[in-house]
Amino acid sequence: MNLVDYDIAAIIPCHNEAIPIANVVADLRESIPGIQIYVYDNKSTDGTDKAARAAGAEVRYENTKGKGNVIRRAFADIEADIYLLIDGDDTYDAHVAHELVTALISGPYDHVLGVREQVSGSTAYRSGHEAGNKAFNRFVSRVFGMPVNDMLSGYRVFSRRFVKSFPAVSREFEIETELTVHCMSLRVPSIEVPVGFRDRPEGSESKLSTYRDGWKILSLIFQLIRLERPVLYHGVLGTLMILAGLVVGYPVIVDYAETGLVPRLPTALVAASFVILGSMVWLIGFVLDAITKMRREAARLNYLRFRPVV
Repeated sequence: MNLVDYDIAAIIPCHNEAIPIANVVADLRESIPGIQIYVYDNKSTDGTDKAARAAGAEVRYENTKGKGNVIRRAFADIEADIYLLIDGDDTYDAHVAHELVTALISGPYDHVLGVREQVSGSTAYRSGHEAGNKAFNRFVSRVFGMPVNDMLSGYRVFSRRFVKSFPAVSREFEIETELTVHCMSLRVPSIEVPVGFRDRPEGSESKLSTYRDGWKILSLIFQLIRLERPVLYHGVLGTLMILAGLVVGYPVIVDYAETGLVPRLPTALVAASFVILGSMVWLIGFVLDAITKMRREAARLNYLRFRPVV
């Protein structure tokens, strides 16, 4: 398989990665000779753009802060057959880029996910991050019905038709979650490939905040459940309302069964209101489910406008 027959673009979002970026660029060029490398400088103040340019990458700028904003801009602007996404912190093994691209073509697949495997002796995968990632993986796999083992990985390869059908609405690190759910929603051909994961080079600092970014990711997951699984989302809310109505109204029902009277009319009205509202929420879920189906069909047709990687 000759990769020179394909137009391959590497996208590297960067914020203050002047120390490691040259190594990432060099490793990608060594792995895939002829690859076009785009480093997107996201408001860096440490000379990341100069270091990337000196390493031979094409430097572009995105002045709206956030990794999601960078990826949205890059996916819109760059034209290629195959897109490789990797962080600029040199924690992922860029030497295996050839393997990920080869896996995409051999399928052919539209999405290759680099599943992180910590290099021996490394402490890059902090216990809190690893536990949170596993919990998110299990939750999303269960809800969306498609297994995933590293939904927060920043090392991926895409086909053109995946990229050009991806809406990219996230602004920051939760973009990986959106990429994963987009893959699940459209049920695009996908494969996972293990990749090495190591510590950052000495002197560079992580931009991740375990709790702040974890909360944003969890919030996005619930938003995506509301949008992609409306019957599940509204069904849970509706059921809770109906149960609340039944609990509140149980004494009223008992009184009516024993006496044939409704002595606590306000309680009866509150209980009936909960049941009615719960039923309406269920109905809204069914209506939104029909809308979601039409939206998915439109997204699928847009996805099919582009040829697969062959």
